[in-house]
Amino acid sequence: MELFGLGAPELLLILFVLLLFFGKDKLPELARSIGASFKELKSGFTEGAEASKDGKKAADKTAK
Repeated sequence: MELFGLGAPELLLILFVLLLFFGKDKLPELARSIGASFKELKSGFTEGAEASKDGKKAADKTAK
């Protein structure tokens, strides 16, 4: 198992350090908030891409 160039021992060490810092009760809450942030970021990227496409189409129509 390799993620971002890190092997299993490195990932376990990172998980252990996170557990020490945040505790077992806060870790699921932290994971949920990170997931929600990624979801919001993804939707922002797709909305931005759609707005960019719409802006290009509008610019092309006015140029003709």
